[in-house]
Amino acid sequence: MGMGSSIVLGAIADDFTGATDLANNLVRGGMRCLQVIGVPQEDIDLTHIDAVVVALKSRSCPVDEAVADSLAALDWLRGQGARQVFFKYCSTFDSTDQGNIGPVADALLDALGATQTVMVPAFPVNGRTVYQGHLFVGGRLLNDSGMQNHPLNPMQDADLVRVLSRQTSHPVGLANRAVLARGADATRKHLSALADEDVRHVICDSLDEKDLDVLAEATVLMPLVTGGSGLGQALPAQYRAHGWLDTINEPGRLSPAAGSALVLSGSCSRATLAQVENFLTKHPDGGFALDPLALAEGGQQEKALAFARQRLSQEAPILIYASAVPEKVNAAQQALGVARAGALVEEALSQLAVTLVKEGVGRLLVAGGETSGAVVSALGITALHIGEQIDPGVPWTQAPLYGREAPLSMALKSGNFGGVDFFTRAFEVLA
Repeated sequence: MGMGSSIVLGAIADDFTGATDLANNLVRGGMRCLQVIGVPQEDIDLTHIDAVVVALKSRSCPVDEAVADSLAALDWLRGQGARQVFFKYCSTFDSTDQGNIGPVADALLDALGATQTVMVPAFPVNGRTVYQGHLFVGGRLLNDSGMQNHPLNPMQDADLVRVLSRQTSHPVGLANRAVLARGADATRKHLSALADEDVRHVICDSLDEKDLDVLAEATVLMPLVTGGSGLGQALPAQYRAHGWLDTINEPGRLSPAAGSALVLSGSCSRATLAQVENFLTKHPDGGFALDPLALAEGGQQEKALAFARQRLSQEAPILIYASAVPEKVNAAQQALGVARAGALVEEALSQLAVTLVKEGVGRLLVAGGETSGAVVSALGITALHIGEQIDPGVPWTQAPLYGREAPLSMALKSGNFGGVDFFTRAFEVLA
């Protein structure tokens, strides 16, 4: 079990960067937050911690595995005294028709002995909104936003009531904008009326921050809430209103950063490709491109290491990247197979991280959810203290590492997050 005081919020996130995204918003809302990777197997000091986010890899894995891992996380969080539980998934509601959002939510409700939860995927500041139960991404319906071509979880239906109804045997209802516009009391009454009709899951509209504030007030006493990280920013004010949480100055305060600066990029999303290009424009000699075909032949990782060792003593950050345009990615996938191409890149980037952190990298930025997970795992990191935001959804974090006096400062970025100058500006905002 943990040591120290009870936590207010315990969150279960279905992927790694999604967990960081939620933790970032909890800090912005005024909570001191720790992110743990998987269910902790040893004692963790939770003194001066208000919220814990458990990062799982349960978004695209088999349903049974996702349910078992989520229930183990719930069990641990309840042991830490969590007053409310938050099941976090992506603001694009990524899932298949079998799950895993519906089955995990059902299992958590059963374990908590609760009869109803809300589904609030909206994150308006990042362009994710819900209207009449339909999810929009930057003004486009989900199934017309690019997400219909997602390699793991293609989303071809924007009607979340319909999507979720295919994942659960329980009734799915809607709290629409007209209800929210009448305020928190009216929203609570609406949820209660739906509960009387055995409606277990309620998809919630949200067009802006005000809608999220209404939902937070209406659901603060629910044992379980679910959604994207937008709701996470609205809940802490409600915890303060209930006297569960003190007002905390600088909830994201970290130790001073030390060591040289490195960017590792495995994501091939449009946003990351633009960030790579922007970085190389500013630092023409500061980037090294990894190619899965060259990695398969051998020797390229050593070249990348030599490149990094020559430049890491400089003030400027350096970039090692496997991010490439779709045509190049497809060519590598056809030659090597999708799984092998991805594994080669992740293995190379995570081994470079291990070696270079040992050799003095103290500020590390990683782009891509899968890459972030691989790097953190290779470094043996089990917990991250969450610091201040760089861009929406992406904070600096710090992890104590064995054999290092100063903690390692890390920014772990989802592929599509961050402004075009993210790879350089991130280091400018780090104290």
